[in-house]
Amino acid sequence: MCNTIISTNFNFPGQKHVYHGKVREVYTLENNTLLMVATDRLSAFDVVMPKGIPYKGQILNQIATKMMRDTEDLVPNWLIATPDPNVAIGEACEPFKVEMVIRGYMSGHAAREYKAGKRMLCGIAMPEGMKENDKFPQPIITPATKAEMGDHDEDISREEILNRGIVSEEDYLQLEDYTRKLFQRGSEIAAERGLILVDTKYEFGKTKDGKVVLIDEIHTPDSSRYFYAEGYQERQKNNEPQKQLSKEFVRQWLIQNGFQGLEGQQVPAMTDAYIKTVSERYIELYENITGEKFVKADVSNIHKRIEENVLHYLAN
Repeated sequence: MCNTIISTNFNFPGQKHVYHGKVREVYTLENNTLLMVATDRLSAFDVVMPKGIPYKGQILNQIATKMMRDTEDLVPNWLIATPDPNVAIGEACEPFKVEMVIRGYMSGHAAREYKAGKRMLCGIAMPEGMKENDKFPQPIITPATKAEMGDHDEDISREEILNRGIVSEEDYLQLEDYTRKLFQRGSEIAAERGLILVDTKYEFGKTKDGKVVLIDEIHTPDSSRYFYAEGYQERQKNNEPQKQLSKEFVRQWLIQNGFQGLEGQQVPAMTDAYIKTVSERYIELYENITGEKFVKADVSNIHKRIEENVLHYLAN
């Protein structure tokens, strides 16, 4: 197997703090600067898998960078530079404690809830008579609270967010507006590539000047679900599963192997052969989502490469 980056322990000039997320390591530097390293860790059902996926961090970082550039005319974001294929540097923000999930189609979590007989999701009514992967009359926003590592994100309604004072009403209206604009643009970009953006999540933060900006990742296969547009209608008509571009194939493999992140369940062993197929799927995702050929970075010594690139950037 090729080298992967599972964890980091850098000590950059001016470093004040480091936070280890599910997939990203976030370094706080002086001058209100954040440095985010996208690792090759894979998380599903809010559990981090024991082995890394080659090139996954590079893929996520480069898709997110491209999508931020493609949407910055609509919504301001935190990003300043990407000095390394796995690294993004930007403005430090105070993150909002909710993830803004938006769904154009009834898939994944929404479909699982619907099958269980629920017709309300985060205070939003889902129409009767829908089947899995049908398009909603219009996209619905179904927020989730942000979990600490090892905990599960939880569905929450707009009313509850406001009642509990998690986000002020003024800020929340801004988050909803930005979420709809980003989803519209993301759907247009996807359509140009023969894809359907099914659902996605956005995270936002506030700069020290009080401006709401997009942070973290956007329109990546970890935060979004895509279908191939060609044959979508036919597959729906014939009750066939949709051809997906997302992390859902990993979730399905885990479910088939008796794992859904529930208490007492063991993560099934991932063979090198299976990990290689996951890596290949991520490369396929990258090329389909961006319309560009994926160029593998040098992984002979990823930590050294990152350190040298970051130090060179910071020095200049």
